[in-house]
Amino acid sequence: MPDPVRQSDSQLKLRAAMERLLAGTAERTDGRLIKENLYREAGVSRATMNRARDVLDDWSSRVNGTQPRDKEIEKLRDDLREQRREVRRLRRRAQELQEQLTIASTAISEMHVENQLLRGEDRTRAVTPMRRPQSRAG
Repeated sequence: MPDPVRQSDSQLKLRAAMERLLAGTAERTDGRLIKENLYREAGVSRATMNRARDVLDDWSSRVNGTQPRDKEIEKLRDDLREQRREVRRLRRRAQELQEQLTIASTAISEMHVENQLLRGEDRTRAVTPMRRPQSRAG
């Protein structure tokens, strides 16, 4: 039969470990709110933890299925999804702008050629004046 003083000491260790885990200041574990971390954080065996029914009941009521770290991970995943959505939107917008730039560039090039033609600056068109035929009668 376990010594009552030792059981009380184990319960104190388990309760101190529970407070550290719930506060997010774990010393011996990764801080996840699981029973394995509870007994490891307390430095007691799993069997000792299982014998401390009142501590386990308190643990279950305080943890209540959700973990702060899980909430943080879920928030980060939501943020990542939102950022990926934003990246896709920005890539589509960049593609649209690239297409508009190509259209504008083509139009400007065409207008430049037109302006050169209207100013007579087109070097590819050399106009050679035709001579009048001289009359022989003269």
